[in-house]
Amino acid sequence: MSGRMHRGWHGPGGRGARGPGRGGWQQADLPGAQDAPAWLHGRLPEGWFVGAPDVTIDREEIVIVGELPPVEGEFEDSEAGRAERAAAISGRISRFREQTRDERIEIARQAEHRYQRKVAWGARIGDVVELFTTASVPVMTRLRQPERIVLDTLVDSGVARSRSDALAWAVRLVGEHAEEWLGELRTAMAKVDELRAKGPGSAAL
Repeated sequence: MSGRMHRGWHGPGGRGARGPGRGGWQQADLPGAQDAPAWLHGRLPEGWFVGAPDVTIDREEIVIVGELPPVEGEFEDSEAGRAERAAAISGRISRFREQTRDERIEIARQAEHRYQRKVAWGARIGDVVELFTTASVPVMTRLRQPERIVLDTLVDSGVARSRSDALAWAVRLVGEHAEEWLGELRTAMAKVDELRAKGPGSAAL
């Protein structure tokens, strides 16, 4: 089971919680969700997905995207063939969505009660990914989870005081290597957490 947890969140009062004025995770009194991928591994029905789904978590939402079996049949390497393959994939994902709707609703209800976050679903076949209904959270404008995670990385690292500040900062920063830089920032934050854990008094935390 694969899962991605936004860096810096260790649960209310946990190690790595940010102090007042940082505008980070401490503002949300939420239960930890680090075990959500494992919980879903035990809860999801056998045979839904090929392998473990990708589980992405932030403070508002848990997004579950699973790989479906490839569509059967041969498709010509032509414009018509590619169109037929795209239609077959769309139909296959639509069938999964309809056939699993009731059980997905029940799983989402249980997960939302356990983790106090909305749950959204998606499916992937090859390089085609289709997300079902996902949350759109107001942050000056309405943003979906990948954009919110970018803003929260900036807030949690202290680059910005709030999501609104992070959004303005990100707009100024946008450029060719923005994603590469954010990855380096997350790596640096992980190293800071490791050093903090090794520091004086860490055993008492």
